[in-house]
Order: sequence, then C-alpha cells, then structure tokens
Amino acid sequence: MLPASQRKNVTYRNGRRRRLPDVPGLRIERRWWDQGAVVAGIDEVGRGAWAGPVTYAAVILPTDRRMYKLRDSKMLDPQRREELARRLWNFAVAIGIGEASNAEIDAFGMTAAIRMAARRAVDALDVRPDVCLLDGNWDFLAGYGTTNERVIGGDAHAASIAAASIVAKVHRDAGMTQQCPRYPTYRFSSNKGYPSPEHKASLRQHGPCDLHRSSWAPIRALAQGQLWDDDEMVRKDYGTVDGGVSPWGPPEPQGAPAGPAAC
Repeated sequence: MLPASQRKNVTYRNGRRRRLPDVPGLRIERRWWDQGAVVAGIDEVGRGAWAGPVTYAAVILPTDRRMYKLRDSKMLDPQRREELARRLWNFAVAIGIGEASNAEIDAFGMTAAIRMAARRAVDALDVRPDVCLLDGNWDFLAGYGTTNERVIGGDAHAASIAAASIVAKVHRDAGMTQQCPRYPTYRFSSNKGYPSPEHKASLRQHGPCDLHRSSWAPIRALAQGQLWDDDEMVRKDYGTVDGGVSPWGPPEPQGAPAGPAAC
C-alpha cells in the first residue's frame, strides 16, 4: 500500500482517514479569461501572528498552461511548499508580494494594514490585472480600480489563489527565519511569529522585541508588566483585535520543535 502522502486526496490525522479537498482548478479564472480579462489571485499569511508582518501575494497564471499539484499552502509540508514556490516563480506570468510591518499594524490597525499589504502586492505585479480573486468574503481591494471577486475558501477552489497562498507563506516564513539570529530567544525559525508554547514562554521570560505587535492585547499586557497564566482566561479578557482576529492567532504550526527557546 502506498503511504498516505502518495495517495491522491487522502491523508491520515489522529489515525483517521480523511479526504483532502480537490485540487483547486481554473474554472473561476477561465470564466474571466473568456471575457479577455487578466486575472490575479490574492492571498495572505501572518494575520494571526504575534510578531512580524502580514504578507500578501498576487499571482497571475498563464492561460495556456496548467501547473498541477497546487493546493492551499496550509495543506502542504514546508518542503513541498518551497518546491512549488520555486516552480511558480518560473511558471507564473507575474508575481507580486506586499507586506505591512508590525509597526504599521500597530499604527493603523489590522484592517488598514491588510488593505495596504494587498495593494502593495498588486502594485508589485509586472502586469496590471483587470480582475482580482480574493480569498474570503471581504473585498479588501475595494476602490482600488480592479474588478474584485470574493471566493470563500478560495485557496481550495481557485488555482491562482492557491498559488498566492504558497508564495506568500514561503516568503514570510523565510523572512521570519532570517530574523532568528537577531532575536534567537523567540525561535522565529520554528514558530514564524505565531503563539507557540515556546514563543509564549519566551515572551513571559524576556518580554517583547521590536518585531512584536505591541498593540495586540497579550503583547500590550506584557509591556505593562502583566502576566497571563491561563489561555482561556486571557481569551475571555482580551477578546479580539481590529477586524475580529483573535490575538491568540491560529494553532501553532505543526512540527515546531520542542526544547529551550533558541534558533
């Protein structure tokens, strides 16, 4: 029997067999291509992190070729993501990346930072798109001058959005890893700025660094000399930050190594 990683659309989690989403296709893109439009898929990473930027990628795929094995970046292991990202840089018609730093998130709020980063990503494209496919149900490019289609679960349904999710994830992960020698105690190479147990422990012991989002409730509490002991209690006390994003972010990335806080 083939290992789970080699069986199409099947994986195993906690000993249970689960079907993966179908490989994202080009149905949505083709609908616009048939009208002569240039289409870009847009997706982000880093919105729920405690440190570092929020990063957007915009990807324009060719109309006459198809790149197989694209998936939502969250469904791929790091090695596979990096391999696909390298291929995409050679395959795509154009790729643009835009970021809003943690300082900009603190200064303007997450909603404004998302708009800022997304526009920077589209501005970085060598080809101006007519249509932008946005992952989710919010038009964060409203007023930008493009036709924007919102696609809920877009990285599982539209190949260009899946491609953008891969490019954004690999770019941001590499940037956070590069910061690790400067801030070794926070282990950014493994947690990428997300609130892993080791990251939280380092924050309790050493406080925040220049990359942390000081406007987010847990970081702000630390800066004021307050400590938190129980995650559930903190969630109830602090609620969510601008845009409804939990300051505790998504679960820590799978495979983060355990051990003392160091790169």
